[in-house]
Amino acid sequence: MKSSSALLSPILRSDTQGRLLAELVLHPDRELTLAQLATRVGVASPTILRDVNRLVTGGILKDRRLGRARLVSANPEYPMARPLGEIVLYGYGPAAVLPELLRPISGITEAFIYGSWAERYLGTPGKNPADVDVLIIGSPKRAEVYDAARRATKMVGREVNINITDPERWARSDDGFVRTVQSRALIPIELGESR
Repeated sequence: MKSSSALLSPILRSDTQGRLLAELVLHPDRELTLAQLATRVGVASPTILRDVNRLVTGGILKDRRLGRARLVSANPEYPMARPLGEIVLYGYGPAAVLPELLRPISGITEAFIYGSWAERYLGTPGKNPADVDVLIIGSPKRAEVYDAARRATKMVGREVNINITDPERWARSDDGFVRTVQSRALIPIELGESR
């Protein structure tokens, strides 16, 4: 994934920086190696190394050595940690918090963010999206899914709209909604290895 300008939170230096901060600042108990962070953000290790070095030097992140591994985490003592977290959450939160909210719900085969938020996240210029569209494929309990949508809306400060479809419909190429969604920006929501 190429590092472009941050369209969802233009105050940040780049989308790489936004995704990196989302992985750590929005999960303050998380500690990752540089390789894990590069994989989660979707960039090469040298790119992560440069950004991590800048953010550690600035006090936003902290690091420590464990053997030969360098572990990186958010620095809760950073004076602007809370407002920075709000900026990161607004711009990158849906991709960071939806996996945690959807993973425990049984019956979800796949899940994607689509629509204008996905377009901005992937670098397509346009208006600031007012909401986040999520497509769930499977047969989860609707009450659990809509509860997750309400919690996500509260967390990210944007309306999170979830549509549920079954795998058979998702596989059909003659369905207009499915064809439209599949032809545009899709961000897979990581649900874990157990699915």
